[in-house]
Amino acid sequence: MQAPPRSSRDQLAAALARQPAASAQDLAARLGVSLPTVHRLLRAAPAQVVSLGRARRTRHAWRRALRGQAGDLAVYRVDAQGMPHAWAALALVEPQGCAMTLEGAGWPVPPDERDGWWPGLPYPLQDMRPQGYMGRQFARAVHEGLQLPPDPRAWSDDDVLAALSRAGGDTVGDLIVGDEALRRWQAGRLDAPAPLAESELPAAYLALAAQAVAGGGAGSSAAGEFPKFAALRAPDQAAEGTPRAQHVLVKFSGAGGTPAERRWADLLLAEHLALQACAAHLAGQGVQAARTRWLQAGGRAFLEVERFDRHGRWGRSPLVSLEAVNAAFLGLPHLPWPELAAPLARGGWLADGALAAVGVLWWFGRLIGNTDMHLGNLSFRPHAGRLALAPAYDMLPMCYAPLGGGELAPLTLLAPPLPLPGERAQWRPAAAAALAFWQALAGDGRVGDAMRAQAQANAHRLAQAMVVAC
Repeated sequence: MQAPPRSSRDQLAAALARQPAASAQDLAARLGVSLPTVHRLLRAAPAQVVSLGRARRTRHAWRRALRGQAGDLAVYRVDAQGMPHAWAALALVEPQGCAMTLEGAGWPVPPDERDGWWPGLPYPLQDMRPQGYMGRQFARAVHEGLQLPPDPRAWSDDDVLAALSRAGGDTVGDLIVGDEALRRWQAGRLDAPAPLAESELPAAYLALAAQAVAGGGAGSSAAGEFPKFAALRAPDQAAEGTPRAQHVLVKFSGAGGTPAERRWADLLLAEHLALQACAAHLAGQGVQAARTRWLQAGGRAFLEVERFDRHGRWGRSPLVSLEAVNAAFLGLPHLPWPELAAPLARGGWLADGALAAVGVLWWFGRLIGNTDMHLGNLSFRPHAGRLALAPAYDMLPMCYAPLGGGELAPLTLLAPPLPLPGERAQWRPAAAAALAFWQALAGDGRVGDAMRAQAQANAHRLAQAMVVAC
């Protein structure tokens, strides 16, 4: 028996499902009909068709449902005063990908996506994926209710959107996806606990660390592999300007007193001192650094890292990692930060001075033995269509981190990399800051004797290298 002929609407849906972001001319040729007929078919299915672009660049796609919901997902941004605003509308399209325009959003736009067609998640949403230590906590907390795998690395783009649109009120940056997630975030403001007072921090941090180790509360979905939790502490009365409550990510060491746990405690202090060295010595090079504090309680060391994408209790600002930017604009393999920043600068996507600042920060990392400068450990602040370098974070001598299984990496003398002639302008300030770091670590009585001795030896070796290089 011959199958009944498909309706014109079904033929349009099938054509768009095979070729998303198709022009009316392409559709006319594929369907074997006139251009006016295509326009009539498109107008007859306004709820199913997504159209983006202007004039001859207008393209069309067939809308795809997310768990039975076929409408747009509203994307909101939260400003520095904590007020939410409509920012964009996101539609899923057949057979995969999304439609979301960034026109007027203040973010630079990849040339291939200038009209708003994305093969996966739009790049401003990529860093919102649950990832790292806290991302796994978030996934464990929500996966059963959302019928998702417990490991977020197994989540598809649709899984990510399903989770974000339901429970993604506290992710990296200033965006919230979906009405339900925004309503939950707003409702949470009504009965949110008070910020932790200074006197409460030791007991509260010990309890939050134990909860994190046990795989407890979801907290934030900020990235990073080091054990950590999120907290909101009372205003720092010593801060400049009007004191405001501060969101912090708190890394912590183990409490058992093993050699590996003592090493991690030393490294958390080293991170604190490294970021202080950045702030004190590299500000003139365009490098800022996250503010930190190092604390001890109950046998654990804690490193508070103030979130620079949070302002006061509710305010936020946008943030995007080099990993997301590289995937959207360049598609290059994992390369040193300056080698990825250079083509971004040539494309006009970096703010003035950002390329040189990235180079200085990269040299500083190498000169303090940071062997973990992956693309998620450098971020930018989008503004006026360009990317300004965000404050430095996760900057520490990871060459001395304990190995898998708890074995200690040897404290060997660091061999400072020397610059080529064209690299001296960035190497010199980075070396001066690195020398200040090693000297501060060597003179800090809170660090173990072996690490202090190694820091002193590294400072001496770097001083010799500075004479040779300069």
